[in-house]
Amino acid sequence: MTSTDPRPADRAGDTGSTLVTGIGSLVTNDPEAGSGGPLGLLADAAVVLEAGRIAWVGPAAAAPTGADRVFDAAGRAVLPGFVDSHSHLVFAGDRTAEFNARMSGTAYTAGGIRTTVAATRAATDQALDANVARYVAEALRQGTTVLECKSGYGLTVEDEARALRIAGRHTDETTYLGAHVVAPEYADDPAGYVDLVTGPMLDACAPHARWVDVFCERGAFDGDQARAVLTAGARRGLTPRVHANQLTEGPGVRLAVELGAASADHCTHLSDADVAALADAAGTTVATLLPGAEFSTRAAYPDARRLLDAGATVALSTDCNPGSSFTTSVPFCIAVAVREMGMTPDEALWSATAGGAAALRRTDVGRVAVGARADLVLLDAPSHVHLAYRPGVPLVAGVWSAGRRVV
Repeated sequence: MTSTDPRPADRAGDTGSTLVTGIGSLVTNDPEAGSGGPLGLLADAAVVLEAGRIAWVGPAAAAPTGADRVFDAAGRAVLPGFVDSHSHLVFAGDRTAEFNARMSGTAYTAGGIRTTVAATRAATDQALDANVARYVAEALRQGTTVLECKSGYGLTVEDEARALRIAGRHTDETTYLGAHVVAPEYADDPAGYVDLVTGPMLDACAPHARWVDVFCERGAFDGDQARAVLTAGARRGLTPRVHANQLTEGPGVRLAVELGAASADHCTHLSDADVAALADAAGTTVATLLPGAEFSTRAAYPDARRLLDAGATVALSTDCNPGSSFTTSVPFCIAVAVREMGMTPDEALWSATAGGAAALRRTDVGRVAVGARADLVLLDAPSHVHLAYRPGVPLVAGVWSAGRRVV
């Protein structure tokens, strides 16, 4: 990367304004700003970043003068930072043996979560915090500038609360997932565990969370239990999200829509009624697809084409976790979604940026527009299509987060 300023351009701690110019192809996600439908593509573009926000967007030839720093993109593509609206980063240990067995023919079930629970409970706060910091930095290097993080690997009052406190040091998008699976101590009393999740555990966790989530699935929580968890969280001011229809068809998607959840996540096994419900709720409940999970479990991929053609709002996220999707790479998920899920490169990119923002009910990220947060990704490529065209290649050449160049 080059800059007309002899100092490293717009690094953390710098102040003032930055003009990013010479952009060969700029993805704005503003249809009125350019061509290409929802992506709002601008050729030969420039962007001014100031005070952590986008101050100006337009043709490079018309860019305002007087910026404190100028960065020349040299004809490369620039896009909004990726918005990863589903991850599980507060954990210890890994599940290499489980993955190896699965790749050798053992089917995936929800029960493996308990392995991570044991390791996480035994870990120190310092070890867990270092783990989260490592994966957040890894995601940032690959263009993720906003990341949601769930609890769910503690399953005790104290361990769930500390997971959210740790997650909160790294992101404002924290999700209470005490209802990940039934804690081992309550294996014979799932109703008692739901009482814990909706009572003392919720009391301890609600001050540290924005969202409440539940794994509504065979082997985890049924529809009635999931409803109890989500409504209790909503009464404490937490907005629902739902792990829905990952392993089988079930009540999760329609429960998410009924309760006005921000997202129904996974959406792998959908009935026609589920698809219709998500389409009808497109302005409220986002269908968040997590192709890393299917890749890592050799399961059938969700049919994104079916959802998009019906009119549903779709997001793409990593589901980063040690058991079923151990990746922080949104570019990888974009490539898989294009290859395996019926998405076009444009649709996949929109879903990984503006779609993720919609799943977090954010209007300040996932787009390049005046007033939005200045989160940009520079690709070492002339077009965003290269994210799918060149899978596995580290194309992210630079990242600005809230106006600071951090990669």
